[in-house]
Amino acid sequence: MQPRRKQVQCLSPSGLHFMSYKEWGDEDNPRVLICVHGVTRVADDFDAVAMVMQDHYRVICPDVVGRGFSGRLRNPMHYQLPQYVSDMVTLLARADAETVDWLGTSMGGLIGMGIASLADNPVRQLILNDVGPTLNVDALARIGDYIGEELQFDSFEQASAYIRTISASFGSHTESQWDKLARDVLRQNDQGKWVKHYDLALAEAFRATTPEMMVAGQNLLWAAYESIKCRTLLVRGADSDLLSADTAHKMTQQGPHAQLVEIPAVGHAPTFVNDDQIKILRDFLLNQ
Repeated sequence: MQPRRKQVQCLSPSGLHFMSYKEWGDEDNPRVLICVHGVTRVADDFDAVAMVMQDHYRVICPDVVGRGFSGRLRNPMHYQLPQYVSDMVTLLARADAETVDWLGTSMGGLIGMGIASLADNPVRQLILNDVGPTLNVDALARIGDYIGEELQFDSFEQASAYIRTISASFGSHTESQWDKLARDVLRQNDQGKWVKHYDLALAEAFRATTPEMMVAGQNLLWAAYESIKCRTLLVRGADSDLLSADTAHKMTQQGPHAQLVEIPAVGHAPTFVNDDQIKILRDFLLNQ
């Protein structure tokens, strides 16, 4: 079954915007799996997951605002977790499901933590992909450095090589997989140049974050994690520079006491496009 591209209207302090999402599987299936991507990625990241899981779930994969086919925020300082959580609550209302399962990569995992920590939330099972309440500052700086770079490429091959370079930590992939990972986050502008498929103003909130704000944010994230009650799986790339082994271990001892699976020869973050990685989440979600 092919996906359906839909959108839902959301609200920020500076006005309305729309969030685009892909929906796979039976529209009447009460079992819903929400899949949310990382900071510069898009809904298409979960195509391989959705194709496998749509026999069991209605799979909903949004482009978080500012990315892909979703709208852009008028005030880029709102590109932060509170806005993303608010948008996802709107999406959950549209999904009209009593409960949902959640797969979140990096930023998508933080959004999932935010929602799963709230009273009366609908999250039944939570998969956090290479993310936790404490994140490595140097890795965040590495990510922040390339978010706002305004680059244009004359050919898809040049643009794809760039995406492959900054995504080397994803681990080993086939040539066709690398091609898709690049094509999903690139588009051609009116001049025919290949550019990033997100709002470069995402970087402004990153640049405005002070060390004091990072400490406060980390404390809030740990408080949120401690409040999570649902069954939780933590997936970590064994070579991740964002989520340390110590933090991952701490997450198995606190809050929801997450089950931990580490994927060898992968950094930040596992892509779940290979069968062995998809099997990890499939076994967790379906074998309770």
